[in-house]
Amino acid sequence: MSRLIAIDLGDKRTGLAMGDTVTGIASPAGLLKIPIDRQNGDALLGAIVGAIDDLVGTGAADLVVGLPVNMDGTEGPRAKIVRAFTARIGERTGRAVHFQDERQSSMAADARMAQTGLTHKQKKARRDAIAAVVILQRFLDSGGIEDGE
Repeated sequence: MSRLIAIDLGDKRTGLAMGDTVTGIASPAGLLKIPIDRQNGDALLGAIVGAIDDLVGTGAADLVVGLPVNMDGTEGPRAKIVRAFTARIGERTGRAVHFQDERQSSMAADARMAQTGLTHKQKKARRDAIAAVVILQRFLDSGGIEDGE
């Protein structure tokens, strides 16, 4: 495993980040403003596949998906939705998929942007991609140990 793409699935927006195990660095890679329930998820699925193709083409890259885990470590209904949608991504792309606990990733993203001078609207537009960076950085920092599995 070298190149990684992180996906922070959201109801309205999905953040993407990219990184690799060699440098151990994650960076924002985009934001998809497509509701997860549009066209039974097919619209977002197609956009994610297209974004992956744009980022790495046919090159090797594993996927890291943020898994919404409750504060007590249990999985709720949202985790089931993410796991089911992630299975579709894995089937469609043929890429290995890893889960990473995404607890407080949005809060961490907000903290990173707190002193940037960006407006609320600008921060909102970047929040999900920065949250994907947080998720991927945690995965990289853990040595690729899958949390939430």
